[in-house]
Amino acid sequence: MSEQPLNLEPQTSSRRGKLKWLIAILLLIGLAALAWNYWQKSKAQKPQSYSQWAKPVPVRVTPVVRGDMQLQIKAIGTVVPAQVVNVQSQVSGVLQQLYFQEGQQVNKGQLLAQIDPAPFQVALAQAQGNLQQNIAQLNHAQTELSRYQLLYKQDSIAKQQLDQQQATVNQLKGQIQANQAQVDAAKLQLSYTKIYAPVAGRAGFRQKDVGNLVQANDSTALLSITQVHPIYVQFAVAENYLDVVRAQNKLQALTVSAWDRSESKQLAVGRVQALDNQIDLTTGTLKLKAVFENNDDVLFPNQFVNVRLNAQTIQNAVQVPSDAIQRGAKGDYVYIINKDNKAEIRMLKLGLSSQGKTQVLSGINANERVVLEGIDRLSEGKEAQIVQDDTQTAASAVRTG
Repeated sequence: MSEQPLNLEPQTSSRRGKLKWLIAILLLIGLAALAWNYWQKSKAQKPQSYSQWAKPVPVRVTPVVRGDMQLQIKAIGTVVPAQVVNVQSQVSGVLQQLYFQEGQQVNKGQLLAQIDPAPFQVALAQAQGNLQQNIAQLNHAQTELSRYQLLYKQDSIAKQQLDQQQATVNQLKGQIQANQAQVDAAKLQLSYTKIYAPVAGRAGFRQKDVGNLVQANDSTALLSITQVHPIYVQFAVAENYLDVVRAQNKLQALTVSAWDRSESKQLAVGRVQALDNQIDLTTGTLKLKAVFENNDDVLFPNQFVNVRLNAQTIQNAVQVPSDAIQRGAKGDYVYIINKDNKAEIRMLKLGLSSQGKTQVLSGINANERVVLEGIDRLSEGKEAQIVQDDTQTAASAVRTG
């Protein structure tokens, strides 16, 4: 009896189908788990991002201080020498010698140059000769006059002869006076051949070399001398400072400090010497002149310097940093942080500003904490977190000042 072969294909197909379903179910479970995990994360991120804005705003504060406030006006100034003298020859002639070094300090009355004196010595000798000749003639005429007077008393000559001799004597006296003036003029011209420094100062470059013919009062000077002890600085301030500057300068001369271009080094300290007599209409400024001793020659003619004018000291002024002040439709205001660490808006009435500080006339009290940084995220009643408090630093600065 033969055996029938077993049919295993239906059983194999059934197993494969179950495996496919199992894999599909596992995939669905995995996808569901991923979706659930993503949904939980997104759900958790929403309150977290919301809480970042709900957190207190980090700010840096500084206290409102009360103390003396120095009103300091800044300007650009030009160093001006006390005198600038162009040294010229008063006579024409050949330049024989120079007795100065370019750039050196010269004293008043110091010999600077020599013009050839020979022609002027000859002119002086000629004038002196004419004088001596007329003196001799006058002596002879006076002797004749004495003889004529004696003869007239003896009735030996006519009165006309005596009068003529008297006129001759008077004429010669006048001629001698003219000759003496010519001698004095010749001596003066001869003295002009030596050129002396009219003021003390620093000599500039020479404009004429030895051997050149120099003309009297030539447009080109031999050299220039600048007087730099003392020296001046001219600068201008806005006309709105006019009342303060004039009032304070009447009480005492205002102090002025000169600084270099970068305002990192103070060069010298001086005082206001004069105010201009009118305001410049084109710029709306008032010109001032300050004087400096300049013994160390730190200031140089025509140098540009930064000027700081100490115009006024305001006693016991309430001050805040100018950077903390905001401008709005209702006026100037600041944010302060109260005792509960919440922001408040204070409207201010302001006074003068100087050196990064502004005077507060009303609206805030001393020792209140003003927000200096972090203002952009603040609003009325917003809670703040103070990350840096400048109270101790500012207090020590006020004590130092």
